[in-house]
Amino acid sequence: MALTTRRPTAPAADRARAPAGRRSGAGRRRRAVALLYVLPALLPYTLFAVLPALHTAYLSLFDWDGVTLPSFTGIANYRTVFADPQLRAAAWHAGALIIFFSVLPICVGLVSAAVVSRLSGRRGITAVRTLLFLPQVVPLVAVAIIWRWVYAEDGTLNQALRAVGLGRLADSWLGSFTWALPAVGLIGTWVVAGLCMVLFLSGTQRIDQEIYEAARMDGAGPVREFWSVTVPLLRPEIAVALSITVIAALSSFDLIYITTGGGPGNSTVVPGILIYRLAFGGGQVGLASALAVVLTAVISVAVLVINRLAREAP
Repeated sequence: MALTTRRPTAPAADRARAPAGRRSGAGRRRRAVALLYVLPALLPYTLFAVLPALHTAYLSLFDWDGVTLPSFTGIANYRTVFADPQLRAAAWHAGALIIFFSVLPICVGLVSAAVVSRLSGRRGITAVRTLLFLPQVVPLVAVAIIWRWVYAEDGTLNQALRAVGLGRLADSWLGSFTWALPAVGLIGTWVVAGLCMVLFLSGTQRIDQEIYEAARMDGAGPVREFWSVTVPLLRPEIAVALSITVIAALSSFDLIYITTGGGPGNSTVVPGILIYRLAFGGGQVGLASALAVVLTAVISVAVLVINRLAREAP
């Protein structure tokens, strides 16, 4: 049988014969059109995010009180950031909040998503899912005010402890040097856990049910399914949740500002509170800007590390 060579279609042949300059011109036009679609979002982002960030980095090189003429100090503000014990303490507090804003919500979200997914379709599950996600919808300022009432000396928590005979455990939670930071952290856990649950629920929708059936045929129970199937296959969603929650922990401000204001003493001070105090209360705009730059760098590095580890994990 004679071999025949299939001739390219006319459009393909025309593209093959087109000069390289014409092809590159077409590519430039496509990139220009794509840029036009991006511009409506790129312009506001540049005006309200990129330029203020660059201006903050510029101010961090000056000693300025916000009123008089600034004086150039170079990296002196950055030396102060890394040498000041109060600033280091604020960094430790922000690191501790990662446990409450990130680790605990992800654990609670994984368990909640596994239970809700397993009971999907049963009566009342939709209401339970809505209640768990509700704290994420409520403004954080309102959440802080509500929990400040709960933690008050005559608040709901202490009244409940007294009602069950545990009145000796009642405390001024937000006024305690020992319990103020964990108390605020648990508010963050309550708020963020619903978001993590929704992220993980969306991830469980893409898991092939045949994998669960195969695990059950091998004798796996609900707990074994959770650790061997659900958690490993939710790795992308866990990475996203970890990135979001770590950012929330390191950049926390409004929740702490409303509940404790950084007190008692400096027991709940975090970098966001210090930036506010330095810039608007202490007349140290340059130092506040340097701290903001360092905080941004730390958050960026943390997110990059999380994403890198998520890609390299088996």
